[in-house]
Amino acid sequence: MTVKPLVLLPDPVLRQVSTPIQRVDADVQRLAADMLETMYDAPGIGLAAVQVGVPLRMLVIDLSKEDDETKAPQVFLNPEILRASDERSVYEEGCLSIPDYYAEVERPASVTLRYLGLDGETHETEADGLLATCLQHELDHLNGVLFIDHISKLKRDMVIRKFTKASKRVAS
Repeated sequence: MTVKPLVLLPDPVLRQVSTPIQRVDADVQRLAADMLETMYDAPGIGLAAVQVGVPLRMLVIDLSKEDDETKAPQVFLNPEILRASDERSVYEEGCLSIPDYYAEVERPASVTLRYLGLDGETHETEADGLLATCLQHELDHLNGVLFIDHISKLKRDMVIRKFTKASKRVAS
């Protein structure tokens, strides 16, 4: 397993719509393992493949606590939301591609998701609470959407300016 470099705002790769995975093979399984290793190293609770520069419809999540010895990694290939609740919830979200920035985001409180597992089989799961929020956040990545797209234009523009300025400093 390899820790991959994270793609950071304002990299245009983050705005790409990811392509579906055609078959589950050793390359997909290796990418999933690398993504989990990268997510744990960051540390974070979710990561989309596009965040490591691979625009495939894959995301990984592990909501176990950092100090919890038992990890609970989940891998979702070609995920799609079948249903979203009318009830809303608000969580403070952050993103490994937008380090050290957090904002409250309102999303459906629960979702029903269909996806392929690493076993190549189709699965459905119902999620609420933090898992529902995390799934929606990571699925947004697969569609070229960032969590800052759910906040006010003024705040979003400030964040983009800050990260664009920082990337120019690093480049020079």
